Amino acid sequence: MYKHVVITGGAGFVGSNLVHEMAKRFPEADLTVVDDFRSGYFKNLEGFKGDVIAGDLAQIDLKHYFGGGRKVDLVFHLASITDTTDHNQFRQTHDNVESWRNILNYFEGRKTRLVYASSAATYGIAAGVNKVDQDPKPANVYAFSKVQLDNLARRWARENPSQIVVGLRYFNVYGPREAHKGAASSMILQLAQQIRRGQPPRIFKHGEQIRDFVYVKDIVNCTILAAKARKSGIYNAGSGVPRSFNDIVANLNRVLNTQWQPEYIDNPHAHYQPHTEADLTETTRALRYTPKFTLEKGIDDYAASGFLV
Repeated sequence: MYKHVVITGGAGFVGSNLVHEMAKRFPEADLTVVDDFRSGYFKNLEGFKGDVIAGDLAQIDLKHYFGGGRKVDLVFHLASITDTTDHNQFRQTHDNVESWRNILNYFEGRKTRLVYASSAATYGIAAGVNKVDQDPKPANVYAFSKVQLDNLARRWARENPSQIVVGLRYFNVYGPREAHKGAASSMILQLAQQIRRGQPPRIFKHGEQIRDFVYVKDIVNCTILAAKARKSGIYNAGSGVPRSFNDIVANLNRVLNTQWQPEYIDNPHAHYQPHTEADLTETTRALRYTPKFTLEKGIDDYAASGFLV
């Protein structure tokens, strides 16, 4: 189906999982990864046989690599500064937005399909079910930059009705190949690491806050399905079933064969979200996406992979 696919951010967490799955599903496709390795990790691409371009997407000359009649069928744009604690407004906004602008400008009129990673962070700190038609309320500059990606995508789609561009608002993704993110990795991995070190898992009082935790294999499947969309749009990408931090600890105890009780600590964040949940109505309708991993199945698969350490 695809002759040449470009995956930006392919050395990162979700990106590398996407790279390996694309290689598995489309073994004849020519896959090119573009990554500046600021938030990626070379070991995530172990076994990858395609091309790797190390470059800053905000500055890179895309014509140099993809010109000369070399057609690109599909671009998955996952490259981003993903550290939400990086509050440098210029760096976050410039790097994230200008990288996307560079891609949109270059592939305009080339019939290349574009799928990009937006974020549930665009919804801000409002609690409850998140629907794609909500007004964005970014609470940090990372989320603000993702709102700008969505704005650019909508305008580009209006100006290029014959091309497809799809944005996916990823929720709380967890799974293999995230350990390099350190403190920015999922709470599922961080709590598992605490247990492995012989420490009680530390969560905010009293662990009943709920999040839309979504396993990376579901996110990868949703991302691949988005490439087949019949029209441009922006969709939620989550599990649709929020679960509590107490549920996480219980399931980690189960797969790690431990019996740790959580250490409940005070929450220092005045605007901490008690509830996030992806409304998947439009995602299911437009992309035919149905999550396959419950929290239990996701943690089971994560533990079986050998990466939950």
